[in-house]
Amino acid sequence: MPRFSANLGLLWAALPLVDRIEAAARAGFKAVECHSPFDVEPAALAATCRRHGVELLAFNSDAGGAGEFGFASLPGREDEFTASIEKAIAYARVAGAPAIHVLAGVPAGAPPDRARTVFVDNLRRASDAATGLTLLLEPLNVKDRPGYFYSTADQVIDMLTAIDRQNVRLLFDAYHVGMADPDVAAALRRAAPFIGHVQVAGVPNRTEPDEGSVDYRDVFKTLGEIGYDGWIGCEYRPRTTVEAGLGWIGALTLHA
Repeated sequence: MPRFSANLGLLWAALPLVDRIEAAARAGFKAVECHSPFDVEPAALAATCRRHGVELLAFNSDAGGAGEFGFASLPGREDEFTASIEKAIAYARVAGAPAIHVLAGVPAGAPPDRARTVFVDNLRRASDAATGLTLLLEPLNVKDRPGYFYSTADQVIDMLTAIDRQNVRLLFDAYHVGMADPDVAAALRRAAPFIGHVQVAGVPNRTEPDEGSVDYRDVFKTLGEIGYDGWIGCEYRPRTTVEAGLGWIGALTLHA
């Protein structure tokens, strides 16, 4: 059966982060992931997760200023990227998170070849510094994040091939993939050797996965067929309360 983690960037978003962890545990989740945890001391975050019996899976690197959404592909910002990834690695080691989603940024005005070179070099250095951790790269669709460095799983796979490091992997968010490619199951099969984590949400409204154009029964079946046995992050905006919408898990995974 699939294993689901609560993405605390969108679930129980009105609560402080430590309270979101407690809410996730009460709702039956055994793992959590988040966007930006840096306002909470990493040792305190680790202690909160232990107290509630949940694993902390991953969080995002520093997003930077308004509209930036990371530094990794931005020429001239290499020092800021290095500082941001060193901060994230140190936080992850204390908090107990095995993975970091590295934000690539919006390289507006930069020549594409130059942005690619900067990104590959930055990720190779980050990979070497992140021994024992996984760095995740996630394509973000052009509607939600116009100008982001990559918007499709195939583009990320091209970057992973160029970076050539075992601890740099694809974060396959079926919502973002589905916004660009309606055949998410086929995209999963192409991406299978590169996947380090999976997330889900309904397409196109980013609500619970039991609505929209992506058939998640097929997605979960395909995940089993390709041998993916990792956690699946629930990164969606609930239609009402989180608890009221959780029936989708049983309904969509009964035969997965």
